[in-house]
Amino acid sequence: MPIQRCNQCGQTGEVLDILPGTTAPCPACKAEAPVYDTSFFVRRLLEQYGTLHKEVKRLRALHAEPQPVMSDQGAQGGGKLAELDLHNTSALAAAAQHAPIVEWFRQRRIEAKPVPEAVETSGFFDEIAVEIGDHYDLLGEVVSRIRWGQRKDVPTFSLKLSDYSQKDGQFVNAFCKRLYDHTFLAKYFYQKPEKMVRVTLQQAAPVRDFFAGEWVEWYVLMKALVQLQEARRDAAFARNLDIVFENEDLHELDVFILLDGAKPIVVECKSGEFRQDIEKYLKLRRRLGIDRSQFIVFSPDLAEDQAAALSNMYELTFANRERLTAHLRSLIH
Repeated sequence: MPIQRCNQCGQTGEVLDILPGTTAPCPACKAEAPVYDTSFFVRRLLEQYGTLHKEVKRLRALHAEPQPVMSDQGAQGGGKLAELDLHNTSALAAAAQHAPIVEWFRQRRIEAKPVPEAVETSGFFDEIAVEIGDHYDLLGEVVSRIRWGQRKDVPTFSLKLSDYSQKDGQFVNAFCKRLYDHTFLAKYFYQKPEKMVRVTLQQAAPVRDFFAGEWVEWYVLMKALVQLQEARRDAAFARNLDIVFENEDLHELDVFILLDGAKPIVVECKSGEFRQDIEKYLKLRRRLGIDRSQFIVFSPDLAEDQAAALSNMYELTFANRERLTAHLRSLIH
């Protein structure tokens, strides 16, 4: 049964014999009020509730005293990590959380420079990254279109949803709407009769960096944190970690995890071409003294047979999305 919502007096209720998408006099104030399809009305209501709920949690986190996630000895307590809302916390950015990593590198005469805000999850980068990665077969095209538009300075593009199945088209449309709601897009418009989504790209630097490849790092970080939380393991972790060797050679590690203050895991994340970097990764792994199983090159575009073949060819572990989850679980649990 359709639902009528009066913008004048706020009267909301079911109506009979009135088609959705039309207007009718409000029974309370007689002003013309729109009539909605029930499922559409409820869906929009839930979307707005979710957005507001997220914003409330973010504001509470900003005003709350950051809770340390490290024990006095410097190791992340598995129990404390298990208590955190991984998708909405500032606790991971605490200096104490990065301390074991700095010490591990110091013992090897390497200077580590953590970037605390790189593991700050009170925004939306982590959530959108996980959604992209978990549904990459479907959403990868959207990300590619955004990335291409940013590189070529083409600010708008359209998606023809009739090219998808009905279910997939609805999912892609909902994803684009979420991107707009969370400011990843500057404009979003759905033309229902043509089943066409039209968007304008967001030009803010953090969003450009996200689609240029940082979403892959966020995806790996969150997948690792879920495994750590489930296993209740002690760990410290960093993203975009700069390390400086004694000869002043500088490297950036995309994702670094230190289990129990002793077992390192490095994940290098690639959203494009990576073949030219293989030799660099081999040298870096040997220089750090890390076992090949603990140095992972991750690409969401790798096919299963490619990942297996490359792992056999080189003293590195290559992973796609399926292999990443399984391999992290084997290392962490």
